[in-house]
Amino acid sequence: MPKKKRLPAGRVALILFLCQMISALEVPLDLVQPPTITQQSPKDYIIDPRENIVIQCEAKGKPPPSFSWTRNGTHFDIDKDPLVTMKPGSGTLTINIMSEGKAETYEGVYQCTARNERGAAISNNIVVRPSRSPLWTKEKLEPITLRNGQSLVLPCRPPLGLPPPIIFWMDNSFQRLPQSERVSQGLNGDLYFSNVLPEDTREDYICYARFNHTQTIQQKQPISVKVISVDELNDTIAANLSDTEFYSAKPNRERPPTFLTPEGNTSNKEELRGNVLSLECIAEGLPTPVIYWIKEDGTLPTNRTFYRNFKKTLQIIQVSEADSGNYQCIAKNALGAIHHTISVTVKAAPYWILAPQNLVLSPGEDGSLICRANGNPKPRISWLSNGVPIEIAPDDPSRKIDGDTIIFSNVQERSSAVYQCNASNEYGYLLANAFVNVLAEPPRILTSANTLYQVIANRPALLDCAFFGSPLPTIEWFKGAKGSALRDDIYVLHENGTLEIPVAQKDSTGTYTCVARNKLGMAKNEVHLEIKDPTRIIKQPEYAVVQRGSTVSFECKVKHDHTLTLTITWLKDNGELPSDGRFTVDKDHLEVADVRDSDGGAYTCVANTTLDMVSASAVLSVVAPTPTPAPIYDVPNPPFDLELTDQLDKSVQLSWTPGDDNNRPITKFIIEYEDAMHEAGLWHHQTEVSGMQTTAQLKLSPYVNYSFRVMAVNSLGRSLPSEPSEQYLTKAAEPDTNPTAVEGLGSEPDNLVITWKPLNGFESNGPGLQYKVSWRQKDGDDEWASVVVANVSKYIVSGTPTFVPYLVKVQALNDVGFAPEPAVVMGHSGEDLPMVAPGNVRVNVVNSTLAEVHWDPVPLKSIRGHLQGYRIYYWKAQEGSLKRNRRHIEKKILTFQGSKTHGMLPGLEPFSHYALNVRVVNGKGEGPASPDRVFNTPEGVPSAPSSLKIINPTLDSLTLEWDPPSRPNGILTEYTLKYQPINSTHELGPLVDLKIPANKTRWTLKNLNFSTRYKFYFYAQTAAGSGSQITEEAVTTVDEAGILPPDVGAGKAMASRQVDIATQGWFIGLMCAVALLILILLIVCFIRRNKGGKYPVKEKEDAHADPEIQPMKEDDGTFGEYRSLESDAEDHKPLKKGSRTPSDRTVKKEDSDDSLVDYGEGVNGQFNEDGSFIGQYSGKKEKEPAEGNESSEAPSPVNAMNSFV
Repeated sequence: MPKKKRLPAGRVALILFLCQMISALEVPLDLVQPPTITQQSPKDYIIDPRENIVIQCEAKGKPPPSFSWTRNGTHFDIDKDPLVTMKPGSGTLTINIMSEGKAETYEGVYQCTARNERGAAISNNIVVRPSRSPLWTKEKLEPITLRNGQSLVLPCRPPLGLPPPIIFWMDNSFQRLPQSERVSQGLNGDLYFSNVLPEDTREDYICYARFNHTQTIQQKQPISVKVISVDELNDTIAANLSDTEFYSAKPNRERPPTFLTPEGNTSNKEELRGNVLSLECIAEGLPTPVIYWIKEDGTLPTNRTFYRNFKKTLQIIQVSEADSGNYQCIAKNALGAIHHTISVTVKAAPYWILAPQNLVLSPGEDGSLICRANGNPKPRISWLSNGVPIEIAPDDPSRKIDGDTIIFSNVQERSSAVYQCNASNEYGYLLANAFVNVLAEPPRILTSANTLYQVIANRPALLDCAFFGSPLPTIEWFKGAKGSALRDDIYVLHENGTLEIPVAQKDSTGTYTCVARNKLGMAKNEVHLEIKDPTRIIKQPEYAVVQRGSTVSFECKVKHDHTLTLTITWLKDNGELPSDGRFTVDKDHLEVADVRDSDGGAYTCVANTTLDMVSASAVLSVVAPTPTPAPIYDVPNPPFDLELTDQLDKSVQLSWTPGDDNNRPITKFIIEYEDAMHEAGLWHHQTEVSGMQTTAQLKLSPYVNYSFRVMAVNSLGRSLPSEPSEQYLTKAAEPDTNPTAVEGLGSEPDNLVITWKPLNGFESNGPGLQYKVSWRQKDGDDEWASVVVANVSKYIVSGTPTFVPYLVKVQALNDVGFAPEPAVVMGHSGEDLPMVAPGNVRVNVVNSTLAEVHWDPVPLKSIRGHLQGYRIYYWKAQEGSLKRNRRHIEKKILTFQGSKTHGMLPGLEPFSHYALNVRVVNGKGEGPASPDRVFNTPEGVPSAPSSLKIINPTLDSLTLEWDPPSRPNGILTEYTLKYQPINSTHELGPLVDLKIPANKTRWTLKNLNFSTRYKFYFYAQTAAGSGSQITEEAVTTVDEAGILPPDVGAGKAMASRQVDIATQGWFIGLMCAVALLILILLIVCFIRRNKGGKYPVKEKEDAHADPEIQPMKEDDGTFGEYRSLESDAEDHKPLKKGSRTPSDRTVKKEDSDDSLVDYGEGVNGQFNEDGSFIGQYSGKKEKEPAEGNESSEAPSPVNAMNSFV
């Protein structure tokens, strides 16, 4: 008989769970099935009152379900409320409060029902509450004066918001107040001083409350604190009282600790399972006390315990019932110690032990739904049928309720329904929908036909046969065309239909047939198995000891299956080889030349094929070479005794005496000259001569005051320069050359600008350097027109016709005479913009990201300039271009040089609507645009799915959840999931390929190996093909209950790859730099306002007005790939002269852009007219300011229901 995966006897709960999993087959979408809720809003749904309310409810089913809602337990008729709409084909509600209405009107408890002919599924109770950020109550704060060393508590008492605000203390300059063991902020937001010091004196202790949901920051009135010393206090007393009332000369009175919070010797704390337990003790005393923590009846959990706020706060994450007990905090200084005991009780909202799973049965079969949950106190289990309490639901003779289990026997088609299990206690509830679907379906094989599996010999082979049928089909496997059912001991048949060959051999190669049977029919599928030879290293690299500076070679010979591609990679100390030319890899050899000490280490040869990988390592040790005395070599000493002889007009002879060559022969001499008349202090290369010569005949130029120097060169380098020779001035002569780089280009349509590169002083050959500039039209009979100009580099000819060819030349002259006749170059007078647009523009879409554009050329006469090319403007257009919002149209530009009449548009977005036009370009600019042409790109392959999470790991199953691709680039047709196990040596097992319908966002893999790591490859497909894949890894569990809490399981599966960016050093450094920059901007804004008077601000010391919230408009941004243009229909007009702020008391972002980036992403700080700070995040639409400013806005809470019944 084939082997099947079995479980040890006696584990009843696990067996029941596995029975559930076996029955919970995924019903193909083409079969009738009850509704299943696939997406819904959170139970506690806090909304932004400035945006439309969207309450999600999505479901699937066959036939497609219809949707209805209840609000506060009664039917919610959306047709009677014009502000409420339901998304077509969905239950998602959109409440349009942006145009009219208030969010508070729609507070309440909402529940969605999805119903079809097979049953009704219901969502959680969704408690909708608008977020609130009320103002601080107006209060008058008296200055606080106290003596040096006393304790102090500055109260914050922020307004009650929804959700609660984040508290922090800053000064008027928006700088965080420094905190330490002596000064710290408590969990309630108050600022505690264990003892005060004179430096604590300041007038701007300000408590800020940040309301993240509404993206606002509010501030309390500043608190003034003055700390006086004993001397100052005695001076005050002396002025008013007698001598006997003076204080002691001792400046500070030391005292043992006492607790500022909590009060008394004991206190109680209650926390819910899974939350963060935070315990706080803050003490005063002098010197400053130190806080210690212990657990009286046990030890603090090592990996879950953290100390915050200078050890004044103890935090335990993922708290459980085992963390209940007495915790003691001890405050200690040099004068004594006190302690406080906190009794912690951990309660628990309901959590799943075993949630009910969908059940597919055939007529006449039996089954059960099991719903098990735990909590503290123990939750109460109740059942509903199609959203109705089961006690009042229509009777079904096939079902029997036994506490947390519903038992079905001899079911019929009318038994199909959706059952809800509700587990609730005083701290919350859980709700799960599970349907019973009674179907009679013949078997069908879901695995692709003729799938090829390749496996390395002597390793397990897993052949997949995913199936569906009702009743549950039986699976048999056959090998070969006429083989019998596989019943040998070498095969294992898994419950999900997979055939496992634990040790595949060469003779395992062949065709395997999977046959699924039930009483309604039979289906079969063929797959193919190939067994490959393993990869082996037949000669491993060997240990080597080499001397520094020598060469070493490692050899790694590999034998592999010839049908697989082999890749050999070399590693050093398990990392990449250094990017150094000394390392050479040639087939099976690694060679290291000029070995250095840093080259020592382990070198690993890694041989990879698509199916397996092997490696071997060797260690390289580098030792010092045997020391030998080496001669001392150096560059030559500089030459000396320079002498000039045979002095002629254009030549002179230079001679010198060489310096010592320092044991390396001189190979050459380098001669340099200095022109003391034109470029004093700058030495130029003159010539080079052989190292055997000591004289050189030098050619000279006219009108140059020469000095020479010589340097000697050997194999080690060049010597220092010699001392300069005597000076020699040559006679003046006419110029030898004319200016270079002569050009004639017009800067305006009616001129010709002639430019050239002037001669330098060395080339002038004499005094009085000038230029003769000549020009005439190329195609005319005119004589040359000329002008002589000073030593400049440009001359402008005015009054020329537009873009006419000219002949130009520039000749140098000086006081001695003219240079030779110059060369004639052709130029053009100025260009003007083209007059005609390209015609007959055609677009040929090549593929989903590429289009080809053709156009007819513009006549040369209409171009009126040098043809630079053609420029295509293209952009994504909305359907119905006449209604297009042109405010945010992003145009891209591609320029094609020369006279090309066609071009390719790359980088288009698949499945998109585009428009374009073409313009001709000359040196002056662009001509008019051709009429817009529109085209559509076909579908492309999608991007990778946005996310992939593995949840609910069990003994033999994993559940995958994902978000669709952010860029589907078309209509998704299906998903492909490939996965393979990873053994303890990190070797990958056989790859399993699954096709998943495109409307799925969740998939459960069953009957996996227990305690096994799996690697998943997941990608989406459109009609154009497969997209990029996303990978993930997860491990099946070994827990007796068969399931871990979702957050724990997901955490284990992903812990190795997730890093909290907020704890990274580079991120913290970046945020600090941003904060510093914004503080500088704030200071600049203060200075400019105080000086400019555009926004007069009172000093905060004179009058502290209540802070108010003022939203800010967002600036429109521009961006693009090649070049982006954005049309904006809205004019941004500045404030009129003399005005201060708009009537709604908001300051536009163009005029004020201060920020508090340190305390939230995108915080924009502003200032009221009285100078008080207003904080509000950017990115939200403006709302009318609240009426009144003295009373806080009280939230209207709606208590979440803990149970439906």
